[in-house]
Amino acid sequence: MKPKSDTVSKPKSGRMARQARESGELNVAPASDAVPREQLIAVAAYFRAELRGFAPGNEMSDWLDAEADVEHMLGSNVTASGSS
Repeated sequence: MKPKSDTVSKPKSGRMARQARESGELNVAPASDAVPREQLIAVAAYFRAELRGFAPGNEMSDWLDAEADVEHMLGSNVTASGSS
């Protein structure tokens, strides 16, 4: 058995995090950044493909249509070329 002096103490980061939250010093990403844009597009494209019975040959249009839907949903002015 280890002597008591060799035990590792639990860090006090919980208290520090709480103080940072209360003081407004904690940087939190906006909710819109919680899910990457590409993941939103992939999910939307999947559902588009599901609606058409996963028939092959329309994957690109599923992705592009889903991308347009996500851009509209996020209120972005980004064009297909990636510039505004």
